[in-house]
Amino acid sequence: MKSLRYITAYGEETTQKVAQLIREEKLSTLLLRRYPKPHSISTDKALYSYTQSLKNEYLKKSPPLSKVLYDNNIHIIHDALGLHTYAHRIQGNKIKRKNEIRIGAIFKQTPSEFIRMIVTHELAHLKEKEHNKAFYKLCTHIEPNYAQYEFDMRLYMIHLEVFGKVWE
Repeated sequence: MKSLRYITAYGEETTQKVAQLIREEKLSTLLLRRYPKPHSISTDKALYSYTQSLKNEYLKKSPPLSKVLYDNNIHIIHDALGLHTYAHRIQGNKIKRKNEIRIGAIFKQTPSEFIRMIVTHELAHLKEKEHNKAFYKLCTHIEPNYAQYEFDMRLYMIHLEVFGKVWE
């Protein structure tokens, strides 16, 4: 099943359980039981404020964020959940570096745990560029349930492909 590509690293047993949930059309029930309602961070301004507060709490010494926004051009199925970019501009003798975080607009309609996981992931890239052990250690420092939220986000992505949105 093509949609199960999001969980191939989790092993055969997990893949079979998820395939069964899909066949029995119980995937949305599972997600709604764990996460009954979507978050209320619906504007770019609110998203920036939320991200900045997490950054200030866990990554005080990291470079500042110039922009955080929902991006309609990020198609999660083909691209990513969010993007972090580093823009370098030369002005006179100085190099100015801007850090931007863009999150797929489709995540305006997901639970707060998912938006926290995505923001945590993108913030961790301020310190750790690669997806290595240190990166995931930082993610779990910011959000102790990071691994569970990431797995459930993958289930949501599968649901999007097979059935469509869960939260409206």
